[in-house]
Amino acid sequence: MMHNEIVRGFSKLSEEDKRNFIASLCKESSHAEERFEQFLMVDETERSHFLDLSENTISSFHTPYGIAPNVMVDGKVYHVPMAIEESSVVAAASHSARFWADRGGFSVTKVSTVKLGHVYFRWFGDPGYIWERWHLLKLFLLERLKKMTSNMVRRGGGILSLELLDACDTAEQLYKLELKVETINSMGANFINTCLEDMAEALDLFFAVDNDPEGKKCQVAMAILSNYTPECTVTVDASCNIDDFKPIAERLPVGMFADKMQLAYQIAQNDPSRAVTHNKGIMNGVDAVLMATGNDYRAAESAAHAFAARDGRYRSLSWCTMNNDTLSFGLTIPLAVGTVGGITNLHPLARLSLEILGNPTAKELMGIVASVGLASNFAAIRSLITTGIQKGHMRLHLSNILNMLNVDSRLREEAESWFVNRKVSFNAVKHFLHERSA
Repeated sequence: MMHNEIVRGFSKLSEEDKRNFIASLCKESSHAEERFEQFLMVDETERSHFLDLSENTISSFHTPYGIAPNVMVDGKVYHVPMAIEESSVVAAASHSARFWADRGGFSVTKVSTVKLGHVYFRWFGDPGYIWERWHLLKLFLLERLKKMTSNMVRRGGGILSLELLDACDTAEQLYKLELKVETINSMGANFINTCLEDMAEALDLFFAVDNDPEGKKCQVAMAILSNYTPECTVTVDASCNIDDFKPIAERLPVGMFADKMQLAYQIAQNDPSRAVTHNKGIMNGVDAVLMATGNDYRAAESAAHAFAARDGRYRSLSWCTMNNDTLSFGLTIPLAVGTVGGITNLHPLARLSLEILGNPTAKELMGIVASVGLASNFAAIRSLITTGIQKGHMRLHLSNILNMLNVDSRLREEAESWFVNRKVSFNAVKHFLHERSA
């Protein structure tokens, strides 16, 4: 089989045939079939559920699953699961979390969970007509939605509002219905999309029943939830006296440490080239917890970066302020998360992650995720203004390099000792090993 040949009917092959076919492409790796099979679950039931989560699954891709202990949020201590492969992220978040736990931890100062969805459609008739009929159309749509939203309403959620908006600045004769929804502990994507598609179907029905004198003038373009959730946000903060930074200021005077901290956040607030990396440091923590709890980190990434640019310029999501020798840090981030339904019920580690956290509500999980994000952010900025980002990162990366080079335990101990106060790089490690084996 050549790599540039089209394969037909791949999805109809059995799991084993798919795996064997792909293994045949791995010319440089022996026993590829066994490698793929090695990472599948042993339990047949769990394995079947896992394989059904996605299309054309032939194996599972393992990511390190670690714990950031001692994350204190609103006075409650959590030991937070994080799924991430990047060296130092869990260690940095853990160190930062412990520092803040000893000083009261993180506080959730604001949380909201309103989610959005839209039906886009073109109206080719008299614009005045649709506005005239909007009141009746709105009642018709909301009445149709009652049946499918009844269970959500019983849990305390449901439709919050429905509005008709002019979108003609995007395209001629374009309008949209905007649905605002509360989904309680569910992320709610499927629920919202089901409601929106029913509304789209109902538009044609309404104008047919309404005996529209203009004829068929409504053309639905699409019905889809929005992952931009500026009303589904959480704000967390933490603060302490600048003297508390003495143990982590790396011999900097605490006044200088505080000043450099403020400057770093000010730069990220105003320089997009810095803000992107600043926010990436936040998302290191956020994404890792979302992954571990079976939540959609891609949606969170999209929402966060759109939110960071909401005033037309890309800025940092977090901030730092000084008041009477008290340095405060805060973060506001959009987070649409769920603790019931979807993959959280199907993935065994996602279920365990939520159990580790005490089976939190969606709002509680939002606070936990944001707190880990702020902890990761604080740790990164502290490194940047003191020793530099590479010292801690590369020290942990040393282990990866030694594994890559298949170093035995004796040489590993020597290398770890040698590089305690030296810069780590792949070439430096190779040179050290060469010298030791000469």
